[in-house]
Amino acid sequence: MGVSEEQRELIAEEQGVDLSEENSSDPDDYLYTYGDLAKQGVEFEYIDPKAFCEFFMAMQVPTKTHQEKSIAVRKGKPIVYEDAELKSVRAKLMAHLGQHIPKQKYTGALRLVTKWCFGITGKHYNGEYKITKPDTDNLVKLLKDCMTTCGYWTDDAIVASEIIEKFWAEIPGIYVRIEKLELDQQEREIKK
Repeated sequence: MGVSEEQRELIAEEQGVDLSEENSSDPDDYLYTYGDLAKQGVEFEYIDPKAFCEFFMAMQVPTKTHQEKSIAVRKGKPIVYEDAELKSVRAKLMAHLGQHIPKQKYTGALRLVTKWCFGITGKHYNGEYKITKPDTDNLVKLLKDCMTTCGYWTDDAIVASEIIEKFWAEIPGIYVRIEKLELDQQEREIKK
């Protein structure tokens, strides 16, 4: 599952990482190794790999949002439902999110960072903030609902902090980062 070779190359290019065979991962090829820097008193913060995850879902970002449900009247009562377009958007998000489901559901307080990268149109430029609809809060609601359904967590109420940005971008898609804000109850008991 995970990231395809093409996505890996796009991410590497975006982050300025050279993946050519000329570059070695052999520590002897670098000026300083981790051990050398540690001996010089450089402190490194340990980041628990379970404390966060991040991924980029390359796609045309959907503009149909969770709040755009349709309403019908049956027997004099309004009924709210998802129309075909919203169902299609939900299926698209579920398919992309399904490639990054954690082995265990997140528990405890989380921060969810999302960057919505809309394909460039008109006179816009790469990295320019998008200041037109859809609204960020409406974008993230459907995404969080899909993440709940996929099994990222039991309830999206544990998302205690959100950072939502939207940009015009040469490579359209959605960047997602999930960060644990604190140890959950089980982890606190283990540390005792």
